[in-house]
Amino acid sequence: MAQHNAPAAHGAHDSHAHASHDTHASFKSYAIGFILAVILTVIPFKIVMDGNLDKGTILWIVLGMAAVQILVHLKYFLHLDSSSEQRSNVVALLFTALVLVIVLAGSLWIMHNLNTNMMVM
Repeated sequence: MAQHNAPAAHGAHDSHAHASHDTHASFKSYAIGFILAVILTVIPFKIVMDGNLDKGTILWIVLGMAAVQILVHLKYFLHLDSSSEQRSNVVALLFTALVLVIVLAGSLWIMHNLNTNMMVM
């Protein structure tokens, strides 16, 4: 009977050590994500405030930094990765992105066609 309790106690100790390790990794992940998010916010802000570049270049830089920041948030704050535990979350995220692209593209197409066909000549 004592032998059965020993592995259970050992297993509980391992899970406690593993949880402590995960907490440390989470804090490190959050710190890295926060620093990257701040950098990815400050750079476009500085570029826009300086106004030295043309508006098209500024727009593409801001959009690029926004896309990178989305990836930083997904990795460091939501902890999405390609592991088997996260696979269903990644699939749900990709499906959501697909639906958003379809709705956005369809809306723009409809508005363009309405604008073209309803204009008074």
